[in-house]
Amino acid sequence: MPKERADTKAKLHKRSKHRSRYDFDVLTKSCTDLAPFVIENKHRDRSINFFDPAAVKMLNKAILFEHYNLNYWDIPTDYLCPPIPGRADYIHYMADLLMETFPHQALKNNKINCLDIGMGANCIYPIIGATEYDWNFVGSDIDPIAIEAASKIADQNAQLKNKVACRLQENSAHFFKGIIGTDERFDLSICNPPFHSSAKEAQEATRRKVSNLTKEKRPKVSLNFGGMHNELWTAGGEKKFITDMIKESADFATSCYWFSTLVSKEAHLNTIYKQLDQVKVARDITIEMGQGNKISRVVAWTFFDESERRRLV
Repeated sequence: MPKERADTKAKLHKRSKHRSRYDFDVLTKSCTDLAPFVIENKHRDRSINFFDPAAVKMLNKAILFEHYNLNYWDIPTDYLCPPIPGRADYIHYMADLLMETFPHQALKNNKINCLDIGMGANCIYPIIGATEYDWNFVGSDIDPIAIEAASKIADQNAQLKNKVACRLQENSAHFFKGIIGTDERFDLSICNPPFHSSAKEAQEATRRKVSNLTKEKRPKVSLNFGGMHNELWTAGGEKKFITDMIKESADFATSCYWFSTLVSKEAHLNTIYKQLDQVKVARDITIEMGQGNKISRVVAWTFFDESERRRLV
């Protein structure tokens, strides 16, 4: 079937809190732990060393304190510390999709239930979705340490408490099975899949990124944003992960209205579209998002046709 695409976006979402440059005076007031990492760059602007994992982690903490009103956030050493602006855009575009699907609902809606597949220790998507839109979240992960860390974040922040439930996925071959209850219904599922197929591939991608940024060839680099193996790579890489998730989503067609996933590599889209056709989705849409020169995309799909949607409105 012809594939539906939203217009390409050249900048961050209009509701993003991250459309301007970081104000380090404001951020260090919100989180004093950031102050030791603030430096003056070659342009004599206040900044941090973005190649330092500790500095990046403290910047994230300050952003979450200042823009999302958290009073506690921490992740275990070496766990993924994701760039917040891009994660926020995913949530904002999904809010737009839900508003289009159910046009009479309020933008902020405490009846929206969202499932985050592979939530991670950082709990970023539930934080943004709960604080920006008052959504309720179930976050799943195959890592008990990640579940423990995310649960602590949810419990230590009043606006997240009773809004975020963390569930351990005990079978890494499954996405929805073992997580979604028999009578449980979600309006949306989101996922930030592992991009790479091996540790070597992840390391090489990071080396290229750092070399491009610094104009220096570096034989070995560290991941400034961290990431455990299940967060960064999986057997078969992103393409297999997403096609397997689409296959399993068909078994939960009536348990979730919109399924969605980030797709980092445009070359994977044709395979993803073929899999969507094979499971006979009623509608799918590709939403392109822009952050600087980088374009990323979300693919969303539903098994509900228009007549079924009207009955749900």
